[in-house]
Amino acid sequence: MPPMLTLINTNRMVPAIGPIGLEYVAEAAARAGIDVSILDLALCDDPDRALREHLAGRGATLIGLSFRNVDDCFWPSAQWFVPGLADLVQKIRGLSDAPIVLGGVGFSVFAKEIVEYTGADFGIHGDGELATIALYRQLQNGRQFETVGGLVWRSQGEIRANRPAWPAEISLPARREMFDNRAYFARGGQCGFETKRGCNRRCLYCADPLSKGPVPRSRKPAEIADEIESLLAQGIDVLHTCDAEFNVPRRHALAVCEEMIRRSLGEKVRWYAYLAVTPFDAELADALRRAGCVGINFTGDSASETMLSTYRQQHRAEDLAAAVRLCRENGMKVMIDLLLGGPGETPQTAAETIRFIKQIAPDCAGASLGIRVYPGTGMVDVLRGCVGSPHSLGGIVKRSLRSLAMADFPCARPSPRPTGLDDATLLTHPLRRQGPLDAQPGMRRRYAGPIDLFQPTFYISPALGPEPARLIKDLIAGDQRFFEPMAEGAPTRNDALGSPEQSDPESTGHNYNDNTDLVEAIRQGARGAYWDILRHLRGSRPQEGL
Repeated sequence: MPPMLTLINTNRMVPAIGPIGLEYVAEAAARAGIDVSILDLALCDDPDRALREHLAGRGATLIGLSFRNVDDCFWPSAQWFVPGLADLVQKIRGLSDAPIVLGGVGFSVFAKEIVEYTGADFGIHGDGELATIALYRQLQNGRQFETVGGLVWRSQGEIRANRPAWPAEISLPARREMFDNRAYFARGGQCGFETKRGCNRRCLYCADPLSKGPVPRSRKPAEIADEIESLLAQGIDVLHTCDAEFNVPRRHALAVCEEMIRRSLGEKVRWYAYLAVTPFDAELADALRRAGCVGINFTGDSASETMLSTYRQQHRAEDLAAAVRLCRENGMKVMIDLLLGGPGETPQTAAETIRFIKQIAPDCAGASLGIRVYPGTGMVDVLRGCVGSPHSLGGIVKRSLRSLAMADFPCARPSPRPTGLDDATLLTHPLRRQGPLDAQPGMRRRYAGPIDLFQPTFYISPALGPEPARLIKDLIAGDQRFFEPMAEGAPTRNDALGSPEQSDPESTGHNYNDNTDLVEAIRQGARGAYWDILRHLRGSRPQEGL
């Protein structure tokens, strides 16, 4: 049989999200002359049967599995998807002798851990397009795995990891014809596109630099517009950026908008974007509108100076107000994502944030409660570095209670860099996983034993009391613009992966995974960002000055 690269989309979360990363890899491999076969488990009614039939009689040289989400990143459901991936790897082992490589955004946060846990042969930390091609060719001739960028591999009983695959320049295939994007549009209500990878913002909690790199790497605007035109040709006219923050850097976001305007794409597509609160000004807002953007989800986090400083955010409360005003002036819907319960959060800071959000009146706001703690992020610096020190989290809370202007405390700064390590090496250095996290009273998890950040592990400030979700709901006071947090201790059920999922009948939260109201609305024809679809379902309207 001829050599072949088999690529499998493992993400079966609903609403269905198109695997654009795997599609970029597939198109890059095909363009390099590799015979590619694709199995999309998200669109299969019987994935086990589809797997057996697809692999039967195929002489794959390499089987690649995409892994988009390690968990649902949502407390208190805390669904962990890695065991399901391990089961899938074992099923494939029984059907094929081909080596298995894992990749994806979620995978790259825990690359070595997931390879070890699942028993896969390889993994790719970072961009998969060039790395997958290089691995495929090394398997055919040479097996010099140390030359493959981003490769996690096994050697003499050990798991080795090459430097992450974060090329300085990225050029991605723009055809978008390897997967059934029409089906994803029908089942998911939107399709994604990517304008860049990487982020240099160093927010306290964010894992994006771990998976995509600590420096923004931008695609050419013309290439992005080509991709949008290809999706339009397939009948897909509602899109969403897959960038962490579309406007970082601002000049690239403006250039992308200008290219879309030049091609009159703003008259043909509606699209949504994730944006940082700053930089965002009248020029960029106008360009977004003319390019077809109809809704923006801002990473607001908080409106409290205390918490914005703790989260290492570059904006302040007045910037949030300005962003909402600019969206209103340009006819774009606006969502503000809040992150409540971080280190130093108190009832006073939470009340300050919710009161301010009510005043500036976005179309909706997500009141997420609890921070997913990822190794290699500033959250670990705070939670580990402050235990037993004069600058403990208890001290932070006391200062927060005395004043809402906690401008400076050493624990919120990055830990000193180990001597001789650069950014890429630091992200995988063993120091990132040392420290007494079990001593922190604010840690939340659904597994037994010592704290293991590989599994869904969250932090909620103890100062919010024994029922933090109830506190936040009381502060929201029924304002329908807010997606409320889910209460702890609600009845649970098991999802398809056997993980506990919360079912809180009082919750108006925005955990999109397996959201039956959202799935049904899309089935009936709703299109757009999920927050906008849910907003329409709830009939929320801006209420000025509440």
